[in-house]
Amino acid sequence: MIGTDVLAGIRLVVFDFDGVFTDNTVTVDQNGIESIRCWRSDGLGLARLKALGVFIFIVSTETNSVVSVRANKLGIECRQGIEDKASVISDISQGLGIDLKHIMFVGNDINDIPAFDLVGLPVSVADAYPEVLPHVQMQTIRAGGYGAVREMCDLIFEARSSQ
Repeated sequence: MIGTDVLAGIRLVVFDFDGVFTDNTVTVDQNGIESIRCWRSDGLGLARLKALGVFIFIVSTETNSVVSVRANKLGIECRQGIEDKASVISDISQGLGIDLKHIMFVGNDINDIPAFDLVGLPVSVADAYPEVLPHVQMQTIRAGGYGAVREMCDLIFEARSSQ
């Protein structure tokens, strides 16, 4: 388990979207319109982190309006169509003046490995692909799309509250 001091020191959390905010399922109707399903209580966890001054970003390989709509509803900045997540996280870190050791990245798939290897606290969701596990320090109890985002928010919130 990761220590309370490490969790309390997190100043920026970057989330992948598909497979983290969602269960990696997409529904496509006959007109090609995609929809996804998210865990509603993630929003309250994210709001508590923002109230503590923790920065939150979504960085996604996919480019899809549903990601933007969800990010806007949650009040989170979102970068889409990103092939090199590590580079974008590095840019965000520099722009905010946050050391990489104070960044948590939450992902689920092999395209997240460079981002995992960059940040101070790499985390995968419970149902992440096995190839990513050697690159993370922590794995959520909950699966992507089933409260994994809220779980990480609550851990950081509790760590900050205990200090």
